[in-house]
Amino acid sequence: MADSIKGKKYQKYPRNIQKGIILHRAIDFYTDTHPVFRESTHRLFSEYSHYSGVIVDIFYDHFLASNWTKYSPVPLKDFTLNFYDLLKENFAILPTKVKSFLPYMIEDNWLLSYAEIDGIEKVLSGMNRRTGRKSNMNLAVKELKQYYPEFEKEFKIFFDDVTRFSKVKLEKIEIL
Repeated sequence: MADSIKGKKYQKYPRNIQKGIILHRAIDFYTDTHPVFRESTHRLFSEYSHYSGVIVDIFYDHFLASNWTKYSPVPLKDFTLNFYDLLKENFAILPTKVKSFLPYMIEDNWLLSYAEIDGIEKVLSGMNRRTGRKSNMNLAVKELKQYYPEFEKEFKIFFDDVTRFSKVKLEKIEIL
């Protein structure tokens, strides 16, 4: 949702959503500048250029989903279904772009599918189509498999850091 809301347009949303959008933006910046995330993207850069960051973001989503029980007592399947219910309950305030892909996201349970490499391959193929097949992101599963232990180790370091960062940042966000 936050990616679809530009500039100060977030201010028209309820306070908690505003805080979520501000936090999301801060996490995006933190991620893009984090040395471990950059190390992961460097591994892909010669093959995928500026799409490397997007690919690593998806790889990290895979490691979060596949290691979910280390991070949450709520099973991933239950979490995703609750999340989709929350989106449906708030459908009226979702940006148009989110409204358009939400049915597909729910039907194919994208978030749960991230736990499997096949799910990541499907996501990357969809993103490759959206780039007019210029990105070749659909081929990046090869590197995911080839460097799986390295990416997973980097994810774990990064995720611990971004979790600490998010907790501190969330406490500092003030909505007027």
